[in-house]
Amino acid sequence: MEELQSALKERDLIVCTLPEKGRCLLTTRDFYPGEVIISQEPYVCVPNKSSGNRRCDGCFTSSNLRKCSACHVVWYCGSTCQKLDWKLHRLECQALSRLDMDKRKSVTPSIRLMVKLYLRRKLESEKVIPTTATNNYNLVEALVSHISDIDEKQLVLYAQMASLVNLILQWPEINMKEIAENFSKFACNAHTICDGELRPLGTGLYPVISIINHSCLPNSVLVFEGRLAVVRAVQHITQGAEVLISYIDTAGSTMTRQKALTEQYLFTCTCPRCIKAGQSDDIQESAILEGYQCKDYQCNGFLLRSSDGKGFICQRCGVVRDKEEIRKIASEVKSMLDTVLMSSSAGNHQETFFMYQKIETLQRKLCHPFSISLMQTCEKLLEILMEQQNWREALAYCRLTIPVYQRVYPGFHPLLGLQYYTCGKLEWQSLLAYWHSVGLPKSTGMCVQDFYSPVEVYKGLKGFWATRTVL
Repeated sequence: MEELQSALKERDLIVCTLPEKGRCLLTTRDFYPGEVIISQEPYVCVPNKSSGNRRCDGCFTSSNLRKCSACHVVWYCGSTCQKLDWKLHRLECQALSRLDMDKRKSVTPSIRLMVKLYLRRKLESEKVIPTTATNNYNLVEALVSHISDIDEKQLVLYAQMASLVNLILQWPEINMKEIAENFSKFACNAHTICDGELRPLGTGLYPVISIINHSCLPNSVLVFEGRLAVVRAVQHITQGAEVLISYIDTAGSTMTRQKALTEQYLFTCTCPRCIKAGQSDDIQESAILEGYQCKDYQCNGFLLRSSDGKGFICQRCGVVRDKEEIRKIASEVKSMLDTVLMSSSAGNHQETFFMYQKIETLQRKLCHPFSISLMQTCEKLLEILMEQQNWREALAYCRLTIPVYQRVYPGFHPLLGLQYYTCGKLEWQSLLAYWHSVGLPKSTGMCVQDFYSPVEVYKGLKGFWATRTVL
């Protein structure tokens, strides 16, 4: 602990233990938006497993991959990544090669992550891999597991996974109970490694980053540069303040956020947003984000359940919307969502697109304009249109999502910056498509302002710079 404190002191940080929160990370100077607070390489990490999109174990790229000729499980993009990973993979390769081919195919990223954890601990004890103050197995041991809080069904699952790890390693002295507890630690402490557009690439364990506590109103954000985890300030953090990130997507009502945190991380959040649960402004925000549209579509008021329970009353104009009418539309939306999931999994993209358009039409009758579920439907349509390279329609849907993003994410949040950036890219793609449609060469000297207003151009540039200046 002293070595860790000394290393963090150089970064203007300190670890403290609070009775109500456990360990936390505090600042010893002011940090400002965009500043790097701390960064860390993973103690162990694995790429996602996907038959259609393999990734290099070293850098997580999906280009120029070659399979390990011995174990046939791990992939590398070249000799550089293979050599850097060799000390650890040499032992993993031997262990995986002992399994028959069917069992090797069933080894999940979580199992591999645990195998690599124990192999790294072994190599550390044998002085093959050096330890540092911020990367050593003692820091993994100090992580909270919440093992006493999980249900029996989950315990049985962890025990089964521990048996598979034991089968792979074949170490007589291995502690099965400890492996099961470490799986519980993974569930509470491992992070999803994402690319620059926040698409998941793999999973990593970052013991120091895991000390940082959660808030639904965070002052920092965790992003990734390759496999490097980087925590940046998104607001002014004063000296002596706690560094806080969000473990979940903070878009949603207090009830939705609390449910996600309880199920995944086994704690109840008491951040400034969550302690307002049940207060009038929290009730209003929940009704807007997850509630219903006023019957008068020009009103934009939010609805609360009537005292007799037979309907919902608009809090702006007083119009009552019948409960049965809402139930009927909601049931239709749910049925269509179930259908579209089957259509999507079958690869029928055109049918999927038309179904989502119908869902959007119904949700606009049912949901408040700032509804999270409506925004998610627009994003599905945006995704399909971008795959079809229909830039103008994609841009229209992207613009529809911006006001919701502005409402649910702070000004420096990477998701908001990414949405601005996406909008900017679509503005440019739409412009290129227009040039092509009218047969204008790029050398005509025309610029973006010839076809777009300064406000539209500003939106794109704002997104472009937000993702670079802040993140």
